[in-house]
Amino acid sequence: MTSIPDRGGPGVALATSAGRWIVAATVLGSGMASIDATVVGIALPSIGREFHASFGTLQWVVAAYTLTLAALLLLGGSLGDRLGRRRIFVLGVVWFTVASVACAIAPSSGLLIAMRALQGVGAALLTPGSLAILQASFRPEDRGRAIGAWSGLGGVATAAGPLLGGYLLAVASWRWIFIINVPVGVLVVWLSGRHVPESSDPDAPRHTDVPGAVLGVLALAGISFGLIEGPTRGWSDPSVVVATIAGVLAAVALVAVERRSPDPMVPPSIFAVRRFSVTNVVTFIVYAALGGVLFLLPVLLQVVDGYTPLGAGVALLPLTAIMLVGSARSGRLAARIGPRPQMTIGPVVIGIGLVMLGRASTDSGYATGVLPGVIVLGVGLAITVAPLTMTALGALPAGHAGLASAVNNDVARLGSLIAVSVLPAIAGISGDLYLHPHALASGFRTAVFVAGGCCWAAAVLSAVGLRDTAPVPEAAPGQCFHCALEAAPLVTEARSRA
Repeated sequence: MTSIPDRGGPGVALATSAGRWIVAATVLGSGMASIDATVVGIALPSIGREFHASFGTLQWVVAAYTLTLAALLLLGGSLGDRLGRRRIFVLGVVWFTVASVACAIAPSSGLLIAMRALQGVGAALLTPGSLAILQASFRPEDRGRAIGAWSGLGGVATAAGPLLGGYLLAVASWRWIFIINVPVGVLVVWLSGRHVPESSDPDAPRHTDVPGAVLGVLALAGISFGLIEGPTRGWSDPSVVVATIAGVLAAVALVAVERRSPDPMVPPSIFAVRRFSVTNVVTFIVYAALGGVLFLLPVLLQVVDGYTPLGAGVALLPLTAIMLVGSARSGRLAARIGPRPQMTIGPVVIGIGLVMLGRASTDSGYATGVLPGVIVLGVGLAITVAPLTMTALGALPAGHAGLASAVNNDVARLGSLIAVSVLPAIAGISGDLYLHPHALASGFRTAVFVAGGCCWAAAVLSAVGLRDTAPVPEAAPGQCFHCALEAAPLVTEARSRA
């Protein structure tokens, strides 16, 4: 998914009206996907009550979207490089918007889950395209500032998403969190057609790794089905056994196909780099812990503590604010001293913050039950996220910076997907227990201790595995870090080869 600007023309200046419209189109497009990934969690109790759904069904509402997004993200970037970044970006926006309408009118939980999976396909097409367009459209001296503007505005959109979702749930219904995507999608398509230049990578592989993408979807779908349905149907249920085995076989086949493909989505050789592999394992663990707890927390706040959907959405605002303020500073520190200290201390602090959130199960007061854990968690993420992302980018040669970022982002989403699938089972939350406050509170306390322990294990891995303490490359001038909570920042190297 390397983003390489076209070799003709000097590019657009950020200070011009054309430059501002390009940033607006890409921010609104990627913002739809990032907001949707977080705002649905606030609506889960409402969705569950309307459809009389089991907790496994609510898991699928979240997992279906993450599954297709994670499996097809690299393919979306590859298609944009080869067929035209604006074309694929607009296709993704249209796809996402149509799927949002289908989600809004879904008459059953099964159809809602299916449409959420289609939403994930659209997000996989538009997400990498938004940054690739910035990289290709702007002149070299403005690329860093353009990406910085995208990152900062993306962080604001992430913070506003739960507020918007909570408000829509309060005044209308959960269906409006999907309907709101329609006018935004129409605006993005219009802006893209009028203001965004087309670009492609003349050196992009001529063949798209479709077999790898299909096997990725099958592997994740089979394994997720087994992990989500196993606690309810029983681990010996034929459908659970068959799906799990099929998923594992697809994963094995995926590795074999990628090794033999002339143009693999993910060249297996990149994982031979120790720093890159260790960083991605730490990413997987940390974002699994984070994704699993943040999946359960909005449900707990509403069912156990009596929060309104809007109150549950507001609860995590300090976390995003802390990340916005602290991530860039943490990145600059890692550029001076190396990533090992922060990637060791950060996960420890994250784990402490997650465990502290367990107080929300016994203390419904925000200032005493929720806010302390949110603040500590935000500090831990601010310490960790920028060094983690910069280490992933810096571990591979400069020409692979886009690929390194995309893989790291994808690994984070995979971690969240697996956690949403398996953490509730470990915590004993299944069936309709999420509607019973005492059972949900007890399960949540188990979940946060498991998640915290995973983060502490990630800290040990960083301390032992990152023996090379050399500083990581500092971010380009003006570049900051998108503070989305569902995955690590998807950043495009502002100094990639022209």
